[in-house]
Amino acid sequence: MKKVFVLSLVMITGAMLTACGGRDTDTAAPGTKAPEKPRIALIMKSLANEFFLTMEEGARAHQAAHADQYDLFADGIKDELDVNRQIQLVEQMMDRRVNAIVIAPADSKALVQVCHRALDAGIVVINIDNKFDDSVLAERGIKIPFVGPDNRKGARLAGEYLATRLQPGDPVAVIQGVPSAFNAIQRLEGFQDAIKAGLLNVVASQVGDWEMAKANRVMSAMITERPDIKAVLCANDSMALGAVAALRSAGKQEQVLVVGFDNISAAQELLRKGELLATVDQHADQLAVFGIEAALHLIQTGATPEDRETPVDLVTAESLK
Repeated sequence: MKKVFVLSLVMITGAMLTACGGRDTDTAAPGTKAPEKPRIALIMKSLANEFFLTMEEGARAHQAAHADQYDLFADGIKDELDVNRQIQLVEQMMDRRVNAIVIAPADSKALVQVCHRALDAGIVVINIDNKFDDSVLAERGIKIPFVGPDNRKGARLAGEYLATRLQPGDPVAVIQGVPSAFNAIQRLEGFQDAIKAGLLNVVASQVGDWEMAKANRVMSAMITERPDIKAVLCANDSMALGAVAALRSAGKQEQVLVVGFDNISAAQELLRKGELLATVDQHADQLAVFGIEAALHLIQTGATPEDRETPVDLVTAESLK
């Protein structure tokens, strides 16, 4: 009986030690859990624009392939000009305590303030697509890296290709994006570089605000006032679609050459039909991915934020074959 009692006492003592976590073989302290994955917010411009839908699809595909590395929250605005709504989206993502915000700002100046607040809250901010205004960043003493294309270079590619199809002195028109957007300014300057080099004559230049319907109205008015126009350079494909529709309605689609920017699928169809001369691919499906990868790098390493230039390529009917 004495042996049985001693054995029972040993077993009970061992069980108590196990329950209290007293064994040396325990590999983790009680209550510990795996570290949380970084939470990345992607904030885009108008989701009515195919370009940003493609951007979102690319980002979601990347996250699905790297689901163990980060979580993604993606949202955008309905209207290219709805700056206030985009500011609200940044604030909402701050409330959700994301680790990084990757943003394609609707306005190069107006979004800087709220992104500054995000930085102050310890959130990494990466600027994609449309660059923040350098002077506003400098005034605030902050650095927000731009991961995106050289829009001036891309627009110049399209303009130079157009110039090979025209004669010096030919009258051309420009339909611009939102004037306060850095990428709109850069694309206008790129078009102007090519126009000057090709000795073309700009007879009309109007704002289309990135929108198809407005560009359609602008193009209709331009060809009414200047029926001699030989070509129109549009700062994005949505506006190019509107311009082509206006030319088609006026029976001038074979008389006026059109170039765009973005390489959306609808533009590719017009290229194949011969109704669009060229567009520029800034790789929408990868643009957000470049920004997300930059954000993850900063989160993981704490490195100094650096700008990164991403590719732009000329797209023509020949290159689609």
